Amino acid sequence: QVRLVESGGGLVQPVGSLRLSCVMSGSLFMSYGLGWYRQAPGNQRDLVASITSSGSTDYVDSVKGRFTISRDNARKTVYLQMNSLKPEDSAVYYCNTGATPIWSWGQGTQVTVSS
Repeated sequence: QVRLVESGGGLVQPVGSLRLSCVMSGSLFMSYGLGWYRQAPGNQRDLVASITSSGSTDYVDSVKGRFTISRDNARKTVYLQMNSLKPEDSAVYYCNTGATPIWSWGQGTQVTVSS
């Protein structure tokens, strides 16, 4: 059974930065494309960044040029570096497989961008 543990969120001022981490338990990490999702109150959970098993990345337009997804297969960890944060980036951030989430969700990590 795969377990996902997200961390790194917090309160940050606009134009600040945060780095999120997601550690996966289990032996199949290297085989999967991975993604970071976010969900703001009253909204659906949306994919914002993804990385394939070979390292190719993709982003939604609203975060392009500001967010960077990366992975460390040896540590079974996927990262999301978030720069130039905006109030509209405030949400709970989750990781899962990219495009179509197939694992049980973790608890997420709260990101709040506010002055």
